[in-house]
This record gives sequence, structure tokens and C-alpha cells, in this order.
Amino acid sequence: MNTTELPASPEFKASHAELMDGVYRWQRHIYDLTRKYYLLGRDRLIDGLDVPAGGTVLELGCGTGRNVIVAARRYPDARYFGLDISAGMLETAGAAIAREGLSDRVLLARGDATDFDAKALFGAERFDRVFVSYSLSMIPGWEKTVAAALAALSPNGSLHIVDFGQQEGLPGWFRALLRGWLKKFHVAPRESLREVLESESRRTGASFRFRTLYRGYVWLAVIGPRTLTSP
Repeated sequence: MNTTELPASPEFKASHAELMDGVYRWQRHIYDLTRKYYLLGRDRLIDGLDVPAGGTVLELGCGTGRNVIVAARRYPDARYFGLDISAGMLETAGAAIAREGLSDRVLLARGDATDFDAKALFGAERFDRVFVSYSLSMIPGWEKTVAAALAALSPNGSLHIVDFGQQEGLPGWFRALLRGWLKKFHVAPRESLREVLESESRRTGASFRFRTLYRGYVWLAVIGPRTLTSP
């Protein structure tokens, strides 16, 4: 698979793509160094993917490719696909994946996570695992991303999500400080995330598991077969 060829979805939202390219034009070069201190729970999500041998994994909002690389090391028998709306982020991700020698197992594409054609972009319609890491809090119309992710799952597949919670167990001053900082990067923790995920799991007849970490700083969720381990 070639990570340098980045097909563009004709449906992605140009305005949001331009915004994300602007936000991360320079930040993408230091993103992984700085975000590791507050994007907590990502490796816990990856450990819980439990990807079957020969399986397929799609990350929506793959950014710099950090998570895809970690997952590819953790589950070496699977194939990986990454979607992002930012051309700049995909350039960084492609370079990182090539350095890791993973170009034959990872395919990246540019598109809108709320409305994408997986068959056209990746040559695959269904995936064993789909995950979204700290992206729903940045995506306008993020509820559509949840629905699109579930639609892209194979019959026994699962959707895994980690994102900012509501910091419900943390002091008010901390919540205010964090929200102010995140707003600078167009990030807004989704208050109704759990409600939407529960609703979607009922609609699709899937199981739903939800966990809060670090006094509500992180929300971790899985929608999928009951045989999977809890998040």
C-alpha cells in the first residue's frame, strides 16, 4: 500500500479542511511531542482493539499517523487505513509511516470523516475495527462521524472511541483552564457523546461499553460485539 498517494474525497468540507490545515501547518511538526502529555488513554484504546489476524483497521482523523503506527506494531498481522481532512497532517503521517517501514501495510486518504466513500478511497467497504482518537471533539457534525463509522464496520466489527470527557470529577478551575486552552485549537469536548453513542448502539443492536478515566478527563467507549473486552 502506498502512503504517498492521498486520494481526495469529493465530498469533504473544504472550509473545515482549510481550517485544519491552518491550525496544524506548523503544529504538526511538534504535535506528537506535545500531545502525549494530555491526550491520555490512546494506548489503552489501542490495547483494547484486539484486532484479529489478517484484520482491517480504520482510523478516522488519523492526524500525524501516531496511533496507526502504534497499532501496526501492536497487531502486525493486520492492514491499516487512515482518513484525515488535513493534507498537511497526512503529509506528516505518510513520512512517519515510511520511516517506520510500514508503507506496505498502511494506506492513507484525504476525506471528511462525517461522509466518506471507503470503497473509493481504500478499495474496502468494511473494517474489523474502526477507531476515533481525540477527533470527535474537533469535527463539526461529529454525530455523523459516529454513524459513518458504524456503517463501515464488518458484521462482527467494533467502534472504539477515546476523547475528552467533561472533567466531572475535577475542580472547576481546571475545567475552565482546559476548555480555554482547547478552544485555541478549535477543540470542544462533546457533552452529549455518551448519549449519542448509547443511542447509536441501540439503533444498530450493538453492545455498548463506556468508561471514564482520570476523574472524567477521558471518556473511553466501545460499540460492538459483546465478546470484546471492556475498554
